[in-house]
Amino acid sequence: MTVRLDHVGVNVRDLTAQTAWYQSAFGLKTVFEFHLEGPGLRGVVLEHPRGWRIELLARPGSTPGLRAPDPMTAVLTEGYGHFAVTTSELDPVHEALVARGAGEVMAPGPSPEPGVRMAWVSDPEGNLIELIEKNAE
Repeated sequence: MTVRLDHVGVNVRDLTAQTAWYQSAFGLKTVFEFHLEGPGLRGVVLEHPRGWRIELLARPGSTPGLRAPDPMTAVLTEGYGHFAVTTSELDPVHEALVARGAGEVMAPGPSPEPGVRMAWVSDPEGNLIELIEKNAE
């Protein structure tokens, strides 16, 4: 069986603001936007030049779910808790995201995986994002 991850879906409160933040923070471009009249669901699919994608979804009447302040708290709740991106320059990427309004969750440091460094930030609505630096890349 051949499969490949297509995208990560993130439910957001403010679709316009979150779209602008993800575009600015990660250099993502809009692939397409949609609106489902019945449930009032709006969405946008954003893509990185390297092909990874994020789908941001917003629906009237939504309420905040898990907003764990850090990864250790997030794993106390079952389900999806974060998404991760890799970089060859962890420190400057972490600094740039924080400068663009990301919450600083965990400063760059060693990962449990040997030879790997990691950091954690949150988007402006509190969704956790892991940053990974693999020396072999």
